[in-house]
Amino acid sequence: MQRYDRLREILRLDPDHDFLAIYRLTATSEFPWDFARAQELALFRTYAVPAIGRLLAETAEFTDRAQRRYDDTVLLLDAVVEHGFDSDTARTAIRRVNQMHRSYDIGNEDMRYVLCTFVVIPARWLDAYGWRPLTRHERRACANYYATLGRHMGITDVPDTYEEFEATLDGYEKAHFGWDEGGREVADSTLELMASWYPAPLAPAVRALGLSLFDEPLLSALRYEPPHPRVRGLFRGALWLRGRAVRLLPPRATPHYARQNPEVKGYPDGYDVGELGTFPVPGRGGCPVPHPRRPAGADAQPPT
Repeated sequence: MQRYDRLREILRLDPDHDFLAIYRLTATSEFPWDFARAQELALFRTYAVPAIGRLLAETAEFTDRAQRRYDDTVLLLDAVVEHGFDSDTARTAIRRVNQMHRSYDIGNEDMRYVLCTFVVIPARWLDAYGWRPLTRHERRACANYYATLGRHMGITDVPDTYEEFEATLDGYEKAHFGWDEGGREVADSTLELMASWYPAPLAPAVRALGLSLFDEPLLSALRYEPPHPRVRGLFRGALWLRGRAVRLLPPRATPHYARQNPEVKGYPDGYDVGELGTFPVPGRGGCPVPHPRRPAGADAQPPT
């Protein structure tokens, strides 16, 4: 297989009907590392919304149990990508997400914004640091994938196109980004978590790298001191060079799912999708999209 063969395969698929297949190829075969980093960056943007950051701080899940909550978020989203919307595993994962969200007073606009970050931030990341940018074909498939996920989560007024997702995200951030002590606390905890994945001497560099990827509105909302321009240029330049180097490598032979990421550390003995996350109010939530009746239960994933 040559470097652009998989892209040719993607372009032969229909982004309106084969969006799951396209998104899976893009996220797990073309850009698994980049998608992981971009979705981590997307987390920080949600913290800059006071209503979201404050709620996350009040639950203490992303401060007292940061690794476990990071793992749960990654694994629940990954289950849908890997198994597809019609699988028992994905249905269980979506039900778990809905049970958690519906236990709190979270507005539809906030939920829709978080959904937008998963569409827009990876595309922008790849524009800046990827070995190639996403094509319009892939952006359309990503929009269709997350629009479908949004409907399964009961989110209303979900954008239909990538351009609408992007406009919704930009408008929401302009209206809602702002300071909240809880949001900053959760952001600090997440930076500490990411630093903990590497040897202790590298922790300051990891934190500096994270802040170097924040744009001015995000830095201002969370009240972080902007990194020195040379430091920012160094880290961003290194990521750009990585993208150029990856372009010269042979393509990935097999898909890499988020559950295989070394950053997921909380379940060394495996996990059951139905047991992921928190259970603040048992028995609430579910997928609002009708499904045929199937046996209950989720696939247990072995450790990787």
